Amino acid sequence: MAKAFRRGARGVNDVRPFTAGTGLRAREQVEINGVVAYLQTMIQKVSTIAGWLALGFIVYVTLSPIEARPVVGGLQFEHFAAFALMGLAFCLAYPGRVFLVVAIVVGSAITLEALQLLTPDRHGRVLDALVKAAGGICGIGVGQLGQLLSRTQNRTDHPT
Repeated sequence: MAKAFRRGARGVNDVRPFTAGTGLRAREQVEINGVVAYLQTMIQKVSTIAGWLALGFIVYVTLSPIEARPVVGGLQFEHFAAFALMGLAFCLAYPGRVFLVVAIVVGSAITLEALQLLTPDRHGRVLDALVKAAGGICGIGVGQLGQLLSRTQNRTDHPT
């Protein structure tokens, strides 16, 4: 057992160091500054955190008073982009659960617009819900396309 941890010995910690532009594949080990990670697992964990943080921020911005709402661009563009990023993050976080991701993204778009009817200074609109849902679906589509291309590239690089 002690031999596996000696310098130069093959064993548990035997990985390729990360070099930019080397085209790492989904299930390969990566070593960055002595830290070993698995690329797919790392992407899923980061995407899970990013997706839930994005949803939390969207909930805050949607239900907060209109004066507290940050303005970045056009209203419809903001709705579309926010839900597209959230859809992409959830799609990467939960790769085999497309229907769950669609339910979270589209359900949150509809629910948040309905909850705006309960606030005195906000108003929910069907158009806003549709724009948010469309943005989320586009983000999910981009994530699915990226996963499909990744799987296709892995098959051509490592034929069985």
